[in-house]
Amino acid sequence: MAKKRGIKIKTRAVIRRALTIEDPYKIIKRVLVTEKAIELIQRENKLTFIVDRRANKPMIKRAIEELFDVEVEKVNTMITPRGEKKAIVRLSKDYSAIEIASNLGIL
Repeated sequence: MAKKRGIKIKTRAVIRRALTIEDPYKIIKRVLVTEKAIELIQRENKLTFIVDRRANKPMIKRAIEELFDVEVEKVNTMITPRGEKKAIVRLSKDYSAIEIASNLGIL
């Protein structure tokens, strides 16, 4: 029988810093206007945005609160088949997504 040699695995320590994007205009790229997004605005008080792919949920929440002067309850994110990050933001009951959408020119 032949003797097998051990495979040496090279490892290197990689130190990664958390990304911080301070400018809300760099986090939020654009508002998404589709039939489903408009339905979410009207029925569930949610706004849909395309955001920077490196942004996380707390960054997105802070950016929306700063830009539109609202209170955000929850942020859901997903990566689209095009490789963009989509964020669906639910506003608190005190604020209306319809009013913000009309100010943006969506409705």
